[in-house]
Amino acid sequence: MGEFKPTVNGILLIIVFHHTLAQIAGANSLHYLEPGDSVENTKPGLRIFCHNAKSRYLIHLWRTLTLSLHTDLDTYDLYDGKSPPEVVEKHDLSQRSWRFNWFGTKRSKQMKINPFEDICIGIYTPPANNYHYKMSMTLTSIDIWRLALTVGGIFLFWSAPKLSRNSLFYYITGITLGDAFSVLILIWFVSKLFGRGKTMYLMIASGWTLSTWLANILWENGQIILLQYRDYILWYVLATSLISFIICYRIGPVTNTRTKNIIQWFLQGSGLLMIYFSSYFHEASMAICVVIIVLYNFPIVAFQKGKVYWKSMFPERPRLLTEDEYRQQGIKETRKALGELKEFCSSPECSPWKTVLKLKDPIRFAQFIEGSPHLSPNESYDHDVELTRLIEECEYTEDEDEDEDDY
Repeated sequence: MGEFKPTVNGILLIIVFHHTLAQIAGANSLHYLEPGDSVENTKPGLRIFCHNAKSRYLIHLWRTLTLSLHTDLDTYDLYDGKSPPEVVEKHDLSQRSWRFNWFGTKRSKQMKINPFEDICIGIYTPPANNYHYKMSMTLTSIDIWRLALTVGGIFLFWSAPKLSRNSLFYYITGITLGDAFSVLILIWFVSKLFGRGKTMYLMIASGWTLSTWLANILWENGQIILLQYRDYILWYVLATSLISFIICYRIGPVTNTRTKNIIQWFLQGSGLLMIYFSSYFHEASMAICVVIIVLYNFPIVAFQKGKVYWKSMFPERPRLLTEDEYRQQGIKETRKALGELKEFCSSPECSPWKTVLKLKDPIRFAQFIEGSPHLSPNESYDHDVELTRLIEECEYTEDEDEDEDDY
C-alpha cells in the first residue's frame, strides 16, 4: 500500500465542501420535508427545503408531491438542485453576477417535484423586505391531470389511424395551427418596423433572452391579459380561425396515402410522448408504451402469450366432483377401458395363447371378447348388495351425528 498524498485541488475541494455544509448547518437553514410537513421562516437569507427519494412501486405511477409557498412576497429567488451544496453554489453564482436569476426556477408558489428523486429547493429573501413565509408539502396519490394525460395518450395512439383520415380532425388541426402561426406572423410584421439598423441587430443578438422573458411574462399574466383585452383577443381569434378555415377548405383534406401515414405516425409518436411524460416513474411509463406498441402490432400473439403467462402465474384450481358426477365418470371410464381392452385383445399385437395361459378362466374371457358382460350375474348381485350396505351405513352415521349435535 502506497502512502496517501493529498493534492492541492483535492484539499481545496474538501475545504469548499466543508465550508458549504457548515454554512448551511450553522444557519439552521436546511429542512427535510415529508408529506404533511410545514415550516415557517422568520429570518432573511437562504433557506433550503429538501426531500429524499422514495421507493418506486407500480401503484405510485401517478404520484406527485407539491411544495407550496405561502407568502405575499414578490421579491424572492428560487434555486433548485439535487443536493444542498448544489443549491448553495447556484445561489453564490447568482449573488456574484447580475441580479437576473439565470440559475433559478420560475417564481411559482406551487412547485411539482419528483417523489422518486432527491431534490432541494432554495428560497432567498433579502433582509430589507418582509421575509416571513411558510413552506408546506402535500402528497397526491393519484394526480388527475397525469392520469388524464396517460389516458389521452393511449386514446391518441389507438385513434391515430382514424384521426389521420378524418376530415373534421383535419379542419380543427388546421384552424388551431393557423391561430398559433398567426402570432409568429404578427411578430414578423412588428420586426419589419424596426428596419435593419442597430436596434434590429441588438434584438437578433438578444432575441432568445427577450423571447424567453416575454414568454414568461405572458404566461404568468395570461389570465389578466385575457380579462382586460378579451374583446380584442376574441375578434383576433375569430378572424385568424376564419382565414385558416378558408385556406384549409381551398387546399382540401389530405388524399395521399403516404401523407396520411406520416400524420398517423406523428400522432402515435405524440401519444407515446404523452404517456412517457405523464408519470415521474419513467420506467413504468416506458413499459406501458412498449406494451401498447406490441398490442398494436401483434394483437393475437400478445394475447396468446399473455394468456399462457397468466395461466402459469395463476393456475386454475381443479373443481371437486359431486357424488353423482363421480359415479357417472367411473361408469364412463370403466366402459372406455373395457372397450380398449377388447380392441387390444382382438388386434394382431396381442398373443392369444400367452394371454390364455395367464388367465384363470379362459372361457369367460373369450365370452367377454365376443360381447358378454364383464361381470357375472352373481358378481352383479354381490356388488349391488355391498353398495346398498355402504349407503345404509353412511345414512346411519349421518343420523348419529345429527343427534349428537342436538344434544
